[in-house]
Amino acid sequence: MKTTLDELQAFACVIDAGSITAAAEQLEQTVSAISRSLGRLEKKLDVTLLRRTTRRLELTEEGAVFLAQARKILDAVEQAEEQMALRRKQPAGRLRVNAASPFILHVLVPLVAGFRATYPDIELELNSSDQIIDLIEHRTDVAIRIGPLVDSSLHARPLGSCLLRVLASPAYLQAAGKPRNVADLARHSLLGFTQPESLNAWPLRNPSGERYNITPALRASSGESLRQLALAGAGLVCLSDFMTGGDRARGDLLQVLPSATVEVRQPIHAVYYRNTALVSRIACFLDYVAAHFAPR
Repeated sequence: MKTTLDELQAFACVIDAGSITAAAEQLEQTVSAISRSLGRLEKKLDVTLLRRTTRRLELTEEGAVFLAQARKILDAVEQAEEQMALRRKQPAGRLRVNAASPFILHVLVPLVAGFRATYPDIELELNSSDQIIDLIEHRTDVAIRIGPLVDSSLHARPLGSCLLRVLASPAYLQAAGKPRNVADLARHSLLGFTQPESLNAWPLRNPSGERYNITPALRASSGESLRQLALAGAGLVCLSDFMTGGDRARGDLLQVLPSATVEVRQPIHAVYYRNTALVSRIACFLDYVAAHFAPR
């Protein structure tokens, strides 16, 4: 567009104020700056908008037609700005969130009712994926990542962290016996991830260090699948606290080898692209999740 909003504003203000001098005062500009804006506008449009006399300014016929359209444009911009201001006060619109299924089930789902009551105009869309996704390709506003971050093209906001524990069901331990030390794990059924392989390094002190690399007897891509297998008595599993808190509180899963367990916390971040403005609906969602997740 050749014409700028500043030029439209200067033109309309001159008409409303009655003079270039009065318009300059209202817009906090110099008289010469307003005159130059009008001159540029007329040159761009190749018409005369104002007849200037020593006593007053008069609109030409072309000027009157253009002024009507200029006012519509300026009004539209003002309305758009007001809408954005309202959204900042009461965020609205669709918010697409991606996270691993266990995080959605155990952390986000319990927060949905409260979040929707607080922000009724946000259309929340939860999509689960146990693999790292491309945010643009999957039309995602924000993703929750568990573990170390590697993508430097993303903004990241920490939401908290969770301990890792080795767990098993009472039924499994009764049938297979409770391991007394890390070496005993060799005779147990160990449940692990298909990928990444780093998730199969359990935080246990052993002669090789403070990570015990397991060879899973049974693998799954989802932490929730491994949790269900452990609850069903299929073996020992190493999972994050955020998804097993209720199980441990009820006694459905018991921690194994607590004295040999090293304190390892999985960082949890919300990520979004650096070229994406942190719109209010994203900001309020992250604030809400962080406030409710931190105490856990």
